[in-house]
Amino acid sequence: MKEDFLHYIWKFKKFDALNLRTVQNEPLVVFKTGDYLELSGPDFFNAQIKIGEQKWAGNVEIHLKSSDWYLHHHEKDTAYENVILHVVWEHDTEIFREDNSQIPVLVLKNYISKDIVASYSRLISVKTWIYCEKQLKEIDDFVFKNWQERLFFERLERKSQFIYQLLDETGQDWEAVLFCMLAKNFGLNTNGDSFLQMSKSIPFSILRKESFEIENLEALLFGICGLLDTEREDVYFKDLKFRYFFLLHKYNLERIYVQPVQFFKHRPDNFPTIRLSQLASLYHKYQNLFSQIIKLKSVERVYGLLNVAASSYWQNHYQFDKESPMKSKKLSKSFLDLLVINTIIPIQFAYSNRMGGAMAENLIGFMNDVSSEKNSIIEKFSSFGITSNNAFESQTLLELKNEYCNRKACLKCGIGMELLKNN
Repeated sequence: MKEDFLHYIWKFKKFDALNLRTVQNEPLVVFKTGDYLELSGPDFFNAQIKIGEQKWAGNVEIHLKSSDWYLHHHEKDTAYENVILHVVWEHDTEIFREDNSQIPVLVLKNYISKDIVASYSRLISVKTWIYCEKQLKEIDDFVFKNWQERLFFERLERKSQFIYQLLDETGQDWEAVLFCMLAKNFGLNTNGDSFLQMSKSIPFSILRKESFEIENLEALLFGICGLLDTEREDVYFKDLKFRYFFLLHKYNLERIYVQPVQFFKHRPDNFPTIRLSQLASLYHKYQNLFSQIIKLKSVERVYGLLNVAASSYWQNHYQFDKESPMKSKKLSKSFLDLLVINTIIPIQFAYSNRMGGAMAENLIGFMNDVSSEKNSIIEKFSSFGITSNNAFESQTLLELKNEYCNRKACLKCGIGMELLKNN
């Protein structure tokens, strides 16, 4: 038995409300269970009850055992002075307020059905991956789709916090925020943090001024990422290095330490040299990219807008000094899909929220046209009969696994609550 199950039972009145009596054998009527705010202090605020002939308004605290009150040191916390009812699974000691009045106790296990306890036990019994893996396909499709929408926007809300932080750091410059977001996602998981550090260290006004010469952009990006720190015979390398130190002097920029970029375990097309050159090409092509990104409503428009390739030197190189067969290194469809998922949709959502707009349906429609991500979590859900046909569905499954299943938050999850609802 876990305390969150008791919270669920109390919040949704999954008990025999007509025959309640306190441990002190007084009849109890619950008019309002209270607000479950999940803050410090009592579990439920502003409850309304009647004990005997006396009506009470105040807070309700829930524990597995009455003695947990002392285990959690509530007797020393004035926030608990306004508790009007102590709801427990087992009563093992009396609890008193500072004025020596006894806090009424309700033993919840006496008033709930064995069926709901059995359902809860099945839900949280140990499985190979997640608690409800054998019951997932029992969920009504309408309920599941509604929960996916909730998960989708919860995920966007979380991602927005990072965007708002960047907005504060850049002086409310949305163009600069977009550059930081794109840089991070061009770096993928391995080099994302390094690219983000790099993007934060360049005042975006400088990037705008130098965007007319792609060599200057590459010099800044490569130089700050530490890719120009060695000595080489390569002519292009020497040119970028000269430009980099010239730009540092021109703008009085300090060299900063950026976590070294990694080539290891990357396919050549994902080498940091190629991704940085593609990012430079994008900002060489567009001086006001945010104003165009924010208007995008379809993935086809993304493919058209972000149709850029690495600069000419990199058509036959993956690293300095080492020629390779000629290949046009354009942003691939799969990479553009990742940019939609991790950059374009989140920044559109955050911008709309800040501007007071509403674009929920547009974002869902947008993501429905983007290919599903492929990873171990999506594959595992598929093995239990929950397939992902597009990016909207794959994003919601990732949110479900990471924010609910991994945290064992079944009783805050729409699926977990649905499995218990009819008991």
